[in-house]
Amino acid sequence: MTEADGTATTETAPEPQAGRTIAVLGEMLELGDEAVEAHRSVGKMAGELGIDIVIGVGGDMVKQMVLYAGVHGVEQLAMVADNETAAEFLEKILQPGDKVLMKASRGGMLWQIAQRLTGQPVTGF
Repeated sequence: MTEADGTATTETAPEPQAGRTIAVLGEMLELGDEAVEAHRSVGKMAGELGIDIVIGVGGDMVKQMVLYAGVHGVEQLAMVADNETAAEFLEKILQPGDKVLMKASRGGMLWQIAQRLTGQPVTGF
């Protein structure tokens, strides 16, 4: 580009922020006999989609997701017991440009994590 007086100017585009993709996964309730396979399927999908970090929130079914995510290529895995611990963990590891995805049944109340991370009052049912 040139200025009005004819001198050349240099414009640079902003650097793209690569960031990481972090999936926070909670239990999917009321799946009955399909529960184990459904949770494993979500973990597998996390690996196939190239998720960088998987954080599981909950118990045994969530462990299935996290384990399958690891088997399918997710290198950074974490398990926590509850939403408060998940939010604390995220606050420690989040970097500029990171994207956080959350998936669980409504009963998992993962919105509490988003509320805390964005400075909103944390609500429940």
